[in-house]
Amino acid sequence: MLSVGLFFVGRYTARRETGTFRSPTKSIAVLPFENLSRDPDNADFADGVQDEILTDLSRIADLKVIGRASAMQYKSGVARDLRKISHELGVANVVEGSVQRSGNRLRVNAQLVDARTHRQLWGQTYDRDLADVFAIQSEIAKRIAESLQARLTGREEQALAAKPTNHPEAYDAYLRGLAFEARSHYLYVRDLVWKAAGFYERAVQLDPNFGIAWARLSRADAVLYFNRVDTATAARGDAAKGALEHAQKLEPNLTETLLAVGYYQYWVLRDYGLAKTTFGRVNNMLPGSSEVPRALGLITRREGNWDESVAYFEQAIALDPRNAELLIVAASTSAMLRQFPAALKLYDRVLDITPNDPDAMAAKASIYQAQGNLQQAAKFLSEINAQTPSESAFIVKMTQLKLERNYGEAIRTLHARQAQFHFASQYDKVRDQLALAFMQRLAGDTVGAGLTAEQVRNTLEQLCRVQPDNFYLAAMLSQAYAAMGRKDSALKVAERTITLLPRTKDAVSGPTYEENLALIQTIFGENSRAITTLTQLLQTPYNSWVYGSTITPALLRLDPIWDPLRSDPAFQKLCKDKQPEIRAISSPR
Repeated sequence: MLSVGLFFVGRYTARRETGTFRSPTKSIAVLPFENLSRDPDNADFADGVQDEILTDLSRIADLKVIGRASAMQYKSGVARDLRKISHELGVANVVEGSVQRSGNRLRVNAQLVDARTHRQLWGQTYDRDLADVFAIQSEIAKRIAESLQARLTGREEQALAAKPTNHPEAYDAYLRGLAFEARSHYLYVRDLVWKAAGFYERAVQLDPNFGIAWARLSRADAVLYFNRVDTATAARGDAAKGALEHAQKLEPNLTETLLAVGYYQYWVLRDYGLAKTTFGRVNNMLPGSSEVPRALGLITRREGNWDESVAYFEQAIALDPRNAELLIVAASTSAMLRQFPAALKLYDRVLDITPNDPDAMAAKASIYQAQGNLQQAAKFLSEINAQTPSESAFIVKMTQLKLERNYGEAIRTLHARQAQFHFASQYDKVRDQLALAFMQRLAGDTVGAGLTAEQVRNTLEQLCRVQPDNFYLAAMLSQAYAAMGRKDSALKVAERTITLLPRTKDAVSGPTYEENLALIQTIFGENSRAITTLTQLLQTPYNSWVYGSTITPALLRLDPIWDPLRSDPAFQKLCKDKQPEIRAISSPR
């Protein structure tokens, strides 16, 4: 029997190690195009041309096309070992090219190469007006398909011939939005998603009939709404709906529009059934894209259908094997299922692609924390300080200092961050203030903790009045009340948070609000209720808000927030018991 995490690792590494894997003849990777323009700002335009060619090829069912994120690991302008790339991506062919833009003139060179033999199968240079960019992209995709003897259906032919806009500046803004979105890991780097949304807004202002840009704008607004990281969260939901309506009116059957529909159903409506139906329809239209199985994996994970989720992630990784964000999703899934060795191996694969990435390093550290190995965790957190841009990495560092009971260093670092750091979100600033209040409380400075928590409370109460159904804000408010010693308010808000996002509505995030309630119950001496909740959580896969992965017996033993429970025999049993593995897959397929 294979556990979910081990299945992820074994399936996608063994075939390369054995040397028996052969790339399908009609498999292809579109490598980043070189920007030959004098203006370095045109690099985004070059990336966009490459991305659009890749998207066109992904529509052809008879081709296997590696996803953009994997292809982007092989930047232009450096020597490329095509045979090695072929081996790493599992493809027989690659497309290379360059883009040179000067005013309204555009020169695009593209060539198709058999990566195993370095033999050029096709090549062409296009020197045309900028307005012909769509025709160039379409023709390149068609010539590549012809060279590989791939069959095109009538629908695929029609999709390749589509011209989304007649406005060059609008298209330029759209491509820049795509470039920022691609760099964002989409769910992780919020300021880049904000920038992408800004460029999409610019594109639709320039051309109100630009359907694809409306669809992309809807998606950007929808994910910002879903993550509750914007002071205008409710407005983001309305904006996503409005942009989607424009896209549906202009291009109702376009794959990009249908993707936007699926994301709106998932991220704004949280109607997982509807979203799965929509993405299932798109899957038939984009058979070579990793995006749809990735989205379905995320949705089924929210439903608590872990084995189904894993199967979708497997499909996505097969199409996009060096996509760091996909591997992070797979690793986090293994962590939620407490398959820690598998999660560590997957994070190692991420670090092989993006060495020293702070988020991946911190994620590895959080796994070691969950296993109780603080010495090993510390090695991956040594470079994280008050100026670390990644908020998630910084929080893992604060967790490490708390588990080490090094409150003095934690308080000094948090003070420095509040004074010097430019926060991307007001939510991040408030969360760090809240962490400071709890560190002060653990250090015995109840007065300082109360004053810090009062500042947090004032901010959060204002935000909660504007966004009464924001469960993320409500959970932070409940902790602020707890740090102030306001028992009734803290418990009331914490219990309401669970009703706002119950585990039945979200299997990934719902249980973390139960964890939050257990923390507050512990603070105010309601030990038996807290232990009952913790017992349930130790048997539940979920993504913890308090910790980087999920709660474990080791974390219960180490974390000082649970000190009030230590004399209870039932809690001592939780700390000692080895919890059974949660298996999502019974056998390999």
